[in-house]
Amino acid sequence: QVQLVDSGGGLVQTGGSLRLSCAASGRTADIVSMAWFRQAPGKERVSVATIGWFTGITSYADSVKGRFAISRASAKNTVYLQMNSLKSEDTAVYFCAARNSGQGRYSNWGQGTQVTVSS
Repeated sequence: QVQLVDSGGGLVQTGGSLRLSCAASGRTADIVSMAWFRQAPGKERVSVATIGWFTGITSYADSVKGRFAISRASAKNTVYLQMNSLKSEDTAVYFCAARNSGQGRYSNWGQGTQVTVSS
C-alpha cells in the first residue's frame, strides 16, 4: 500500500503560479508512475500530467502543455506540479496518484488540494 499526501493548493489570480507537492510513503518501491489529476465542479476527473518514476519521462494534457511541469525528487519520494500562467479554467481539486508495478491504472490517491484561479 502506498500513501499519498498532496498539498500546495490555494487561491491565485489569473496569470499567477502555484506549486503542488505530493509526498509518498509506504511501499514506494512498488511505484512505477505518478500523476496529477484534476476534477472541476460537475466534471470528471482527468489526467493533467504523468511522470515515470524511474525513467522521468513526462506527458501532459494538451490544455496544460507549456504551462505546467511535473517533476520528482526520488530521494524524497515526492512529486511536484509547477503551474504557471494559470487560467480560470484551471480551477479544480487536484489529486496526486501513483501506479504500482503490475497495475494498469492508478490505484493510490492523495486526498486532493483545491486550486482556485480568480480573474
